[in-house]
Amino acid sequence: MRVLLVEDDPMIGEAIHAALKDASYAADWVRTGPRAQAALESHGYDLVLLDLGLPGKDGLEVLAGIRARANPVPLLIISARDSLDDRLRGLDGGADDYLLKPFAMAELLARMRAVLRRKAGSASSRLGNGTVSLDPATREATVVVGGPIQLSNREFSLLQALLLRPGAILSRSELEARIYGWGEEVESNAVEFLIHSLRRKLGNAVIKNIRGVGWTVSKNS
Repeated sequence: MRVLLVEDDPMIGEAIHAALKDASYAADWVRTGPRAQAALESHGYDLVLLDLGLPGKDGLEVLAGIRARANPVPLLIISARDSLDDRLRGLDGGADDYLLKPFAMAELLARMRAVLRRKAGSASSRLGNGTVSLDPATREATVVVGGPIQLSNREFSLLQALLLRPGAILSRSELEARIYGWGEEVESNAVEFLIHSLRRKLGNAVIKNIRGVGWTVSKNS
């Protein structure tokens, strides 16, 4: 899952960026309003973390631009602005949640999962298709018969990308975009290696290869 972090404070940005990577997100980090707009125009994101006090363009202006273009990307404001007016302007302007600084990283990650769950219209935090399910909080997968199986960060990211769109065929480049952030080297045959590893853990039938096109998981059974 690919996340855009928009934060100008280097210490806070470094901490959040590291926490996102540890939690298996492919995270891109920008520090100004204009760069956030440019990133959103050139890349697809599953979620945006947006500070408000940004150089070049205020975060509320960035938010207004996102929603003016009818971009439905889930968005969570992270800000030290604690006035009721700022919180109302953010939420009424199209943010899905508003988290005040300072905050614990565990709460940020839980808020992100909640926002994504609401956007997907799901009451459960688990993703699944009747054959395999995935718990974003623990990064464990469970097949129909058997107990939970721990996945590596990138195994989790790849399976999550497929389970978010069961029945859709995702190409190598689409999967790489959900696994790797900016500046991360894309290893040769990384997708094939991860799928091979997931099949060993979960069974060969879980992920299907559509030759010459990409990979998919079945729709809910």
